[in-house]
Amino acid sequence: MGENRRADTLFPVVDEEVERPAKAPAGRSKVFRHADRAQSFLLPPSIDDWLPAEHTARFIAEVVDEMLDLSAVYDSYVEAVGAPPYDPAMMLKLLLYGYSTGVTSSREMERRCQVDVAFRWLSANVAPDYRSISRFRRRHLVALDGLFIQVLALCARAGLVGLGRVALDGTKLRASASRHKAMSHERLGPKIDEIKAQVAAMLAEAEAVDAAEDATFGEGRRGDELPKELATKEGRLAKLRAAKEAIEAEARAKAAAKAKEKAIAEGKDDEAIADAAERAASLAKPDKKAQRNFTDPESRMMKTTDGFHYAYNAQTVVDEDSQVVLATEVTNQAADVVALVPMTAAMTANLEAAGINGAPAVLLADAGYCSEANLEWIENSEHDVLVATGRIKAGERVAEAPRGRIPKDATRRERMARRLRTKAGRADYATRKTIVEPAFGQMKVRQAAGHLRLRGLNGARGEWALHVICHNLRKLGASSAPAPLPAN
Repeated sequence: MGENRRADTLFPVVDEEVERPAKAPAGRSKVFRHADRAQSFLLPPSIDDWLPAEHTARFIAEVVDEMLDLSAVYDSYVEAVGAPPYDPAMMLKLLLYGYSTGVTSSREMERRCQVDVAFRWLSANVAPDYRSISRFRRRHLVALDGLFIQVLALCARAGLVGLGRVALDGTKLRASASRHKAMSHERLGPKIDEIKAQVAAMLAEAEAVDAAEDATFGEGRRGDELPKELATKEGRLAKLRAAKEAIEAEARAKAAAKAKEKAIAEGKDDEAIADAAERAASLAKPDKKAQRNFTDPESRMMKTTDGFHYAYNAQTVVDEDSQVVLATEVTNQAADVVALVPMTAAMTANLEAAGINGAPAVLLADAGYCSEANLEWIENSEHDVLVATGRIKAGERVAEAPRGRIPKDATRRERMARRLRTKAGRADYATRKTIVEPAFGQMKVRQAAGHLRLRGLNGARGEWALHVICHNLRKLGASSAPAPLPAN
């Protein structure tokens, strides 16, 4: 058999020229199929043969190559200089497939391009490095808005957008920021004073050293060098001051918004509303416990499913038929109430841009979106919006099973609460959770969308938009292909 043994090894050395038949273990007569990693290919291998015909990677490649207009992406390279970049279509395929299967790390994508058949097939065995993948993702965040509209149009053409009931809700996305890299407003003041004193002492010491060196060596130094420690302290001081100013500005904005809403509820005119908001802002004082994070200053402390963390709030409108996302936006405001009007407008604009005619039969939202200002907008809006009002307050005239005409002097809140308790209102609102919550669950479980990698509000918006595009592509792929999308 061409087998030789060496005294210094327990393993045989096999001559590769001699074919080795598959042998059964001693005492067994069964013959097994031959498996030899050293076997040469009789014909040149084709990477296209490695991937099953119905694999999701093929679907994503087909969508990118034949259904999406990437002119905005390609146009950004017209004036680019340097070495030729990777093909944007190939890079987009990697991102879409990676995010749709829960692979969001650029380093992991690079590794998968070497060991994962689907990634190797999508990258055509090129295997771009993680820096190129990360830069491509960050560079084209703005283009994702256009891609979202295109994918939404594809979903509509596939019959996945029914525009019956749609639901609006927000979900918290963990920011790439630690709770331990933050400081409260109460601590910022003393810390700023402390570092200012340290900087002043360092500057005085530096001046004394300069004077002594000038007396000894002459005026040979430029005198504008900063000691490394001093430069670090001054940078830290600038960050602390910026954090303190941001907390104070947020307190003024919140006070102004609250005063404005109160003035609107009291029926005051525009001038009185503006005066009330300005006066409240001038008197506002930040909460001593209000914090800013130095890793991602634009993130905010929010309550998530596993406690309080620095996070962003992803507002999303979902269609009932196939749980396709119609509109989305990411904010750093924990409250949902301010998002009702802009999200409805965003949904309308997206439907028009995607060539989808009509409007939803009813838009559903939970009690987090209920406010006097929103109820007034709903009353005058062309949209049919059903918003939960929460618990009935003392003195409100709302029956559990309302009958007859609505009292003429009923408040907006009473009218909405009454509608929620009608047979039609109960039937509509009962579907809210089954429309929007599964979409969040699918993205967070299947796509690892609950934790963001990009920092800053723009980064969070772009990365969440990428997740939403992948979610809609998964819905489109599941409707047109018999094979389900692969789990990560």
